[in-house]
Amino acid sequence: MQHVSLEGKTILITGAAGFIGSYLAKRLLETLENVNIIGIDNMNDYYDVRLKEYRLMDLSKDVRFMFVKGNLADKKLVDSLFEKYSPHVVVNLGAQAGVRYSITNPDAYIESNLVGFFNILEGCRNYPVEHLVYASSSSVYGSNKKVPYSIEDKVDNPVSLYAATKKSNELMAHAYSKLYNIPSTGLRFFTVYGPAGRPDMAYFSFTDKLLKGEDIKIFNYGNCKRDFTYIDDIVEGVVRVMQGAPEKKNGEDGLPVPPYAVYNIGNNHPENLIDFVNILQEELVLAGVLPEDYDFEAHKKLVPMQPGDVPVTYADTCELERDFGFKPSTSLRQGLRNFARWYKEFYMN
Repeated sequence: MQHVSLEGKTILITGAAGFIGSYLAKRLLETLENVNIIGIDNMNDYYDVRLKEYRLMDLSKDVRFMFVKGNLADKKLVDSLFEKYSPHVVVNLGAQAGVRYSITNPDAYIESNLVGFFNILEGCRNYPVEHLVYASSSSVYGSNKKVPYSIEDKVDNPVSLYAATKKSNELMAHAYSKLYNIPSTGLRFFTVYGPAGRPDMAYFSFTDKLLKGEDIKIFNYGNCKRDFTYIDDIVEGVVRVMQGAPEKKNGEDGLPVPPYAVYNIGNNHPENLIDFVNILQEELVLAGVLPEDYDFEAHKKLVPMQPGDVPVTYADTCELERDFGFKPSTSLRQGLRNFARWYKEFYMN
């Protein structure tokens, strides 16, 4: 592994107004003296744009952060960013997210996740970078029966277009690593949550619905398990991985061995959805988001599984521990407590 120092570097973060992107940019600005961050985001309305603006407002106070509003599928724009700023490290977090949305809006996924990622790869080829880190997803494991999911597992059977685009990103990155010796690392994120997160995620949409007195649907009759991973743990993992690029070396044939790696970032501890909902409701009451006498039982509906979903996500993180000495550690209760307090402050004060 090749050490990549982040001090004094220019870092391009795509999806910078997004959940993970904004937290990552903030963390880098807080911990590095001499860093310049270029953030790009198309600010689409897949969810409440006010949330993206809120995240950006915080970042824009720092003169070392430069924001560009634009689309990754715009090749001219992406090329111009690489030409103008020559980033040393690229973190590609800009993507159309969500499994269910990919069933009704497939075009958005092809444009952002395939064309957009191709443009980033081309930028890294024409303006060589020290390390390309990009978001993959636990969804690439499809309906694999073997748990926990290991990066050694076969991932050839996606059950949603979203998953197929993320697997495609890994394949494209591998090809570019091989052809052009670009050090690239893919990160398979497992159910990321926390304050200022994505409103389409269960914990957030459940809170919205309960507050309005609407019913919440708990899929697979509550028998789903998710490896919920707190945002600070995800960002810690990303920052560590950014600093360790796969090493460039040649094989016996004299040609480059692709400097390519993939890791799981998950909590390594799946939680049952019913337990998750119970903890969430306790923390919402504690934070004052919901009244103490709220009738949760009247608003819970157990329903069957829906298309594109999988019953369990569970990360084997031994490679991440081995190579970076890191394992997520935030408990679900602590993470949901932080979220509930933020929600109260953002939406109710």
